[in-house]
Amino acid sequence: MKSQKHNQGDLKELTVKIEKDIVESFEAMAKNSGIPLEDLVVTALKRFRASHGDYTGKTPELD
Repeated sequence: MKSQKHNQGDLKELTVKIEKDIVESFEAMAKNSGIPLEDLVVTALKRFRASHGDYTGKTPELD
């Protein structure tokens, strides 16, 4: 995971309010792993997006 490149190309800022303990967990993960906070967050969001294609309407429908 550390070798993967994230946040390449065009970037757009996203501001969200999330639970304090989630933010603190991600800050600790960034500090302990040496991976930038932004990379950890984008990795988590990409994994969520990959698991929830139904939210974007991109999953095949089963008949």
